[in-house]
Amino acid sequence: MFAVISDGSRQYRVQDGDTLSVDYRDGVQKGEAVVFDQVLLANAGGASAIGTPAIKGASVKAEVLAPEVKGPKLEIGKLRRRKNFRRHTGHRQRYTSVKITGITIPGLEIVKDMAVKEKTLKTAKASGT
Repeated sequence: MFAVISDGSRQYRVQDGDTLSVDYRDGVQKGEAVVFDQVLLANAGGASAIGTPAIKGASVKAEVLAPEVKGPKLEIGKLRRRKNFRRHTGHRQRYTSVKITGITIPGLEIVKDMAVKEKTLKTAKASGT
């Protein structure tokens, strides 16, 4: 089962057990639960559930692994030739690391074994034609 969630004007494709870095959340502690309620799409092996723009009642739960993780350092250098102008600045974005613990989608059919699903589809097509 996977879901596509929206957080901080970014979209993430997540499954149970995935670890990802989302925008920094102030005031969260290690081990706390975070809930993402903007679920755009979900699939559990059968038909997909697609939201307009989000699926009503759907949520993805995550556990905070690290409240603050720093991203790569970006170096910005400005130079104007022959003007004795040099500026050097840098930036390091902060993120929060989370681990996906559960996906809840109301009314979504969960298919455990894809071989069984394919077999039923083949028999349905054969009997229908």
